Amino acid sequence: MQNLFDLTGKVALVTGASRGIGEAIARLLAQYGAHVIVSSRKIDDCQTVADSIVEAGGKASALACHVGEMAQISAAFEQIKAEFGQLDILVNNAAANPYFGHILDTDIAAYEKTVDVNIRGYFFMSIEAGKMMREQGGGVILNTASVNGKRPGDMQGIYSITKAAVISMTQSFAKECGRFNIRVNALLPGLTETKFASALTTNEKILKTALMQIPLGRTAQPEEMAGTVLYLVSDASSYTTGTTVVVDGGFLA
Repeated sequence: MQNLFDLTGKVALVTGASRGIGEAIARLLAQYGAHVIVSSRKIDDCQTVADSIVEAGGKASALACHVGEMAQISAAFEQIKAEFGQLDILVNNAAANPYFGHILDTDIAAYEKTVDVNIRGYFFMSIEAGKMMREQGGGVILNTASVNGKRPGDMQGIYSITKAAVISMTQSFAKECGRFNIRVNALLPGLTETKFASALTTNEKILKTALMQIPLGRTAQPEEMAGTVLYLVSDASSYTTGTTVVVDGGFLA
């Protein structure tokens, strides 16, 4: 019987994979047979996760790449081509959210950092991966967006705007790359227990208000996002492209 979730022989690049949702995704894809390239800005953090995956019997390597820097994106893909000669899965998960405050007080530095990573970074990572996938006859791109892309978060204006752009970007790439057998989908996490979301989860008043809006009544663990990603990057979702899958405990319901 065919295992639709089997990723044996696949090479997967996961950005923002040194912790949180990205780390959980990297670990699960490795469990299902993929060679996972663990990527984030700091090589030491990536190497720690990669070593842990290998110790558990999986295949992994580390690659430093700041997706907000164009030169680093180019260098990363040159290294992937030289080392592996293929890329079957790209998970755009690295993100920036440096500003938490009223939208009218957003300064240019916070704006630029958020846009450079969350929009430009995802866009050009997808282009580089897409070119490789087009040459090899197909592949899968998965973008981590957010429920904020559908319903803007209070005091999270520019972040929410960039995540709405990621949803549109997902559909645009899916529409134009389907002819190359490249599927492109997006995960929309709700409130998840990560260092990234700590501005929300460690503020008792904000957390209490947020939990009142979540039917399941709790925050998510990073591992609860990974199963959806496994589905979207595997043959289990072979006819799924251009869609967004919301994993939010019912927040948007």
